[in-house]
Amino acid sequence: MFDKLLGVEERFSKLEQLLSDPDVLQDRAAYQKYSREHADLSELVAAFRAYKKKLSDLEDSMELLKDSDPEIKALAKEEIDSLTNEKEKLETELKKLLTPKDPNDEKNIILEIRAGTGGDEAGLFAADLFRMYNRYSENRGWKVEIMNKNISGAGGFKEVVAMIHGKGAYSVFKYESGTHRVQRVPATEAQGRIHTSAVTVAVLPEVEEVELNIDLSEIKYDVFRSSGPGGQSVNTTDSAVRLTHLPTGLVVTCQDEKSQHKNKVKAMKVLRARLLDKMTQELHDERSEERKSQVGTGDRSGRIRTYNFPQGRVTDHRIGLTLYKLEHILEGNIMELVEGLTTYFQAKAMQNESSANSYGA
Repeated sequence: MFDKLLGVEERFSKLEQLLSDPDVLQDRAAYQKYSREHADLSELVAAFRAYKKKLSDLEDSMELLKDSDPEIKALAKEEIDSLTNEKEKLETELKKLLTPKDPNDEKNIILEIRAGTGGDEAGLFAADLFRMYNRYSENRGWKVEIMNKNISGAGGFKEVVAMIHGKGAYSVFKYESGTHRVQRVPATEAQGRIHTSAVTVAVLPEVEEVELNIDLSEIKYDVFRSSGPGGQSVNTTDSAVRLTHLPTGLVVTCQDEKSQHKNKVKAMKVLRARLLDKMTQELHDERSEERKSQVGTGDRSGRIRTYNFPQGRVTDHRIGLTLYKLEHILEGNIMELVEGLTTYFQAKAMQNESSANSYGA
């Protein structure tokens, strides 16, 4: 790790020289490129320099242990204990900073929520989850744009697809993919029996056109009239859009806008995200079982969380975290869950990185 960090520090110093070079200053593209790289490395280099200072201070304190004065030796021992603790904290931080970052973390997301088993109750909980994510996003100042929705007869959602515009949205929501289980007494249950229902959530990073070029000749394009609950028409023009990607069979429908063009643009965004996600999932499936376990969140089929209303608790089964503040969480206060998941998966990534480096060595 130390040799790798020395190389990073050397590159950082080189970038500082480049950013003061007159030729680079006149080349806007080159200057922006080097500025971004310099900014990306600054936190890591600052931590590494602090770490080297602690090592130097530790070495000086170790020398003081050789002093014949008992008081100086006692002070040196206290200083060594303190410096050792600080050094270990910096080592943990450096490992975290060296762990490869997810290139999608800063992206907007496509959020897809679908009612699973449980009938109308599952649809109502799908609406509850969407409201939870919507509240959280609004509190962050992020824009939530509904791409498509299919309302159930009870007023919930059979399906809702939305784009969340916000820097870092994917880093927050990426661990929400999976099956969310709810246990509660439905309003229609006269005998007060607890029902268990399920809702699936998929979180896809937004994919720019330059990242994935789709051959338009491979897309079947249909238009139809938008419909509401029960199938009644809510629009008098053929503004709803259905896109079918012929090679994969993926189908995307968008009818939230009154404009056919706007619906088509939205549908293409969703299709692009689903296609890239499908390619990623297929790549995961081709890898070994060991690699699959390292990916961690690649499989969306597993139950990840339970919301138990009688007990007022939320349990995330991946990290064994239980919080007895269900209503608070459903109001959009999900950061405790997000931070717990982020810490867990970052630690797992660091462990995998460390194992890979040891194997390579």
